[in-house]
Amino acid sequence: MPKGYIIGHITVNDPEAYQEYIERDTPILLSHGAKPIVRGGKSEILEGETFQRHVVFEFESYEAAMAAYNDPEYQEVAEIRRRTADSVILVVEGVE
Repeated sequence: MPKGYIIGHITVNDPEAYQEYIERDTPILLSHGAKPIVRGGKSEILEGETFQRHVVFEFESYEAAMAAYNDPEYQEVAEIRRRTADSVILVVEGVE
């Protein structure tokens, strides 16, 4: 079965407030079996335009990634991100 991924591209506008999002979202995603693959870190734009920060969480399946994203507790915490950053969040199915 292919893995599932939550991928986020984020530009943080309020770093202090955004820190609360990071502290609160991680335990929720981990409780759904998430494995952090990329969490910020160094990046370089080679083509086009993008956001400043990138995150990738791996899950056992696409369905597990969707369940984590749709978790009401996560959605409550996601409001912090929505207030403090511009972001694009995707759920993507990996290859087998």
